[in-house]
Amino acid sequence: MCARERGWSTVDEPVKRPSVNPLDKLSRLTPRGAMIRLKGLNDRQFTAVSAGLGLALAAGVVLAAGPWDSGQRKAEADWAAARNRTGGAHHESAAPSGPAPAPSAPAVLAALSSAVDNSAPDARDTPNGAAAALRATFGPLLKDPALGTRRTAVVIDTASGERLYGQGADTPMTPASTVKIATAVAALSALGPDHRIATTVRASADSRTIALVGGGDPTLDKAALRRLATDTARALKDRGVEKVRLAYDTSRYSGPARHPIGRNENIAPVSALMTDEGRLDDTDSGPAPRSDDPAGDTARTFAKLLDDAGIATGSDPKPGRPAAGSRKVAEHRSAPLSALVERALTNSDNDIAEALARQTAIAAGEPADFAGGRRAVTAQLKKLDLPLKGADLADGSGLNRKDKVTAGLLAGLLARAADPDHPELRPVLTGLPVAGFSGTLSDRYTGKSAGTGLIRAKTGTLTGVNTLAGTVVDRQGRLLAFAFLASGTNSPSDAQSALDTLATSLASRTH
Repeated sequence: MCARERGWSTVDEPVKRPSVNPLDKLSRLTPRGAMIRLKGLNDRQFTAVSAGLGLALAAGVVLAAGPWDSGQRKAEADWAAARNRTGGAHHESAAPSGPAPAPSAPAVLAALSSAVDNSAPDARDTPNGAAAALRATFGPLLKDPALGTRRTAVVIDTASGERLYGQGADTPMTPASTVKIATAVAALSALGPDHRIATTVRASADSRTIALVGGGDPTLDKAALRRLATDTARALKDRGVEKVRLAYDTSRYSGPARHPIGRNENIAPVSALMTDEGRLDDTDSGPAPRSDDPAGDTARTFAKLLDDAGIATGSDPKPGRPAAGSRKVAEHRSAPLSALVERALTNSDNDIAEALARQTAIAAGEPADFAGGRRAVTAQLKKLDLPLKGADLADGSGLNRKDKVTAGLLAGLLARAADPDHPELRPVLTGLPVAGFSGTLSDRYTGKSAGTGLIRAKTGTLTGVNTLAGTVVDRQGRLLAFAFLASGTNSPSDAQSALDTLATSLASRTH
């Protein structure tokens, strides 16, 4: 068992800080620096890497052109909002009027649920011979013993919806953290990219009792709590109140707080009220010591901040709901859902992923617990006409070994996110780690790899399970969605290298 594994499972490699712009490293690739990294290559390698760097630098130019808002161009985000006026509490997209969205081209993605699969390669031949070329390439690569006892693979051309390759495409496998792709697609589809999670303070009619009400934002931090305390103190003083009783409300979520994995440094108890994901150190991603009572800790911190702002709370805060007839006196809203999705995917953030599943459950009228999240996410994906046969989405994060998905579903999710008819899903693509540059792929590709800067993919790691699902632009300029799942692996590092080789072969293929 490797050092990163705790108990019986792990998440992907931890990273130190979330990546708002996954291509930040491109800004440091000067022409001189790029040439230094190309030294010692033969002519063919030089050409491949030069082309890769050129495409990556071009992408950097596009990124720099902006304006960007949480990984999306604002024009595209506005278009998504116009097409998806979901409305409701905390959505901010139900404007009474506005310009009609520009007409879109007819859908080009075919239904993804109709593909045929067998245990052997099952893709249909295409006129340009792409499927045959992929069979020839993937055949030997998928036989690598590092991929364990079972391995499946799917490649889809996102522009046409054509499955170019499939081996075991409909075989349910344990996805590990790649299941976060499904969670993210469901949340964005149900709530929209502009949805924000609210944390509020409510005061009783006489303002003598207040309640800190959790909305389910795992990214709430001490700075936000301080602003809430300042606003609350101002409202109370305006009514001549300087001492209150403080309660805290976590009723928005239900069911067991502890993930089935048990106490683990990869995830805090799932609560509607927490600060900094229940972390007890100064990290903001990756494994960390976690609070056993994140809601209580948050309420006690809030009480101290109220005291600092001139409002005495007396005894320790107690669990409880707001008083009847209470009014809102302060509110904090999370970053937009688009940003939460990007952070969850880039850093493989389990706490955010579980929050996304519960927010989806709330939107669907389901209980905000693990079972409700499973039903809500599954139902939302069904609406997108995705191949769900054999799927079991037991949690939002992928820590649960009962999770089962197929390579066909994962690749189909990514193809849907690339569909022009679903701009609200675009943060799923922009949140994927960039090979050699960001998140859980920052250390898995070198400057000499043909996939560096061109592959964007979500990683997945549990004991004996290694997965990779993402997108790549091939040398023909086609955006391909892929999913590779392996189980029964013995060496995480060897399995990851084998998966990376599969993805790199897509980036460098010439057919």
